[in-house]
Amino acid sequence: MSRETALSIVLVLVLLAIPYAALELGKPFYVTLATRMAILALAAVGLNIALGLGGLVSFGHAAFFGVGGYAAGILASHAFAGQPLDFGLFSLPGSKTMPVIWLVAVAVGGLLAAAIGAISLRTSGVYFIMITLAFAQMTYYFAVSWPAYGGEDGLSITLRNGFPGVNTLVPINFFLIAWGLLVAALVLFAALKGSRFGAALQAARQNEVRVATVGIEPYRIRLAAFVVSGMITALAGALYADLNRFVSPSMLSWHMSGEFIVLIILGGVGRLAGPVAGAMLFVLFEFLLGGLTERWQFFLGLVLLGVVLFARGGLVGVVAGRPRHG
Repeated sequence: MSRETALSIVLVLVLLAIPYAALELGKPFYVTLATRMAILALAAVGLNIALGLGGLVSFGHAAFFGVGGYAAGILASHAFAGQPLDFGLFSLPGSKTMPVIWLVAVAVGGLLAAAIGAISLRTSGVYFIMITLAFAQMTYYFAVSWPAYGGEDGLSITLRNGFPGVNTLVPINFFLIAWGLLVAALVLFAALKGSRFGAALQAARQNEVRVATVGIEPYRIRLAAFVVSGMITALAGALYADLNRFVSPSMLSWHMSGEFIVLIILGGVGRLAGPVAGAMLFVLFEFLLGGLTERWQFFLGLVLLGVVLFARGGLVGVVAGRPRHG
């Protein structure tokens, strides 16, 4: 077992231990903080497939995060009202069951990622960044101008959606669901990274001309990675909506996309547990310093600057050292 793998396991177990320690200390609010860490880490794992493995600096992943949240909010609102979703030629019932909502969120996120990726991946560099940002902002303004589902005011989820056999209203139960999905996403990331697909994706990031000469089309590899990336981030969005029992256009804003990139840079780009380390540090800064000053982002910016200048591998890279290849 490599040092990075061991560190990844430790970080995931520490995240698991936080809510139980909080309950023992009589601090149930920290369970919600741990859940937020797990969900943000899950969203960042999705982006890490595109950014860390494929070198695709997407500034539009908030679009997938937001549509996942709206999928949860819209399905729940229609289920609560007893009204099906009317698509003109056909209609679909709403749902208050998490697995159903996750499937819809992942499907919608994947379709949106395929549409955005099919266009944006024909560019590179700053053009790719700006096109993904433009698509995310288009999605944001569409949500703002959608009065049927709250428009700028957002959409409330009356009661947290359910999971078969689990009382999701109990915070520790909902945390375990989010944590379990995070672990599954990390396993998927590790499998992709160690597969031939992952090798081709990383090779395309380093030299796409050489990849093309051996018969592999970089565009298709990147598009597949981008779609998987969007699907995971959309799943995180559905969980985030259930955590807050509310979904709003802010989930689609470019600020949220920036947060995901910050999480990965803090933890380590392309590192297995980079999103976990980054999410834990980000939420801790937000909670501890946010109560002291409204300008807590200034201190986070100093840490981010230090990571960029002196720890290019992020927090995981500082502890685990340089990644092994081959």
